[in-house]
Amino acid sequence: MKFDSKGNNPAFAIGYLFKGLRLVTSHELRAFIIIPIVINIVLYSLALMLGYYYISDLITQFIPSWLQWLSWVLWPLFFISFFIAGFFTFTVLANLLAAPFYGKLAAKTLVLINGQSKATDEQPLLKVMGAEVKRAGYLLSRALPLLMVSFIPGINVLAPFLWALFGAWGMALEYLAYPMENAGILFSEQKKMAKSIRFGLLSFGGVAVMGLTIPLLNIIVAPAAVIGATLYFNEIKIED
Repeated sequence: MKFDSKGNNPAFAIGYLFKGLRLVTSHELRAFIIIPIVINIVLYSLALMLGYYYISDLITQFIPSWLQWLSWVLWPLFFISFFIAGFFTFTVLANLLAAPFYGKLAAKTLVLINGQSKATDEQPLLKVMGAEVKRAGYLLSRALPLLMVSFIPGINVLAPFLWALFGAWGMALEYLAYPMENAGILFSEQKKMAKSIRFGLLSFGGVAVMGLTIPLLNIIVAPAAVIGATLYFNEIKIED
């Protein structure tokens, strides 16, 4: 299998993310979306509460009382940092927990758009979780060097741009993986195929990442991206 070159068009790729957002409220897909949304709500709420507690404690301990007026500056910085840096950890964790449901969501999406009577491509739970762990390991192996770059004076000015590219590529691979796995394509082959539509995937992933940093919207962006990536894959795949 290979991809049609039209999949490398950024506008074409981004369009499928918005199609996914429109379908996320479909009653046919609702049963496969509810649990991932609950997982996202719980994880982001937990992260927000823990962050609020510890940052509040740090502000109390390390800022003298006569400088407490700086709190109004530190709190906005905390929230901005959470929705940018926290994306890498909590989104990957949320996807890991929701992986079995996303695989079913991708299969059900194909049923919906192709008019099939039932889904026939769902993968076993252990295979789905194993693939998700491999993707998480792949992302971690790239994130650690980027983290080191972030602390190197001079070079670290490039870090925000590198993180943005990494996040876009990583999330595009993540969401495209579900329909590809249902088609029997393993992670090593997924990476090779993805490189042929690099600009399209970076655009798709980049817009998804921006959505994941927006409070409330980030709760539905992940399932919408799975749906959009499934539509995208179905449109550009070419059977050998």
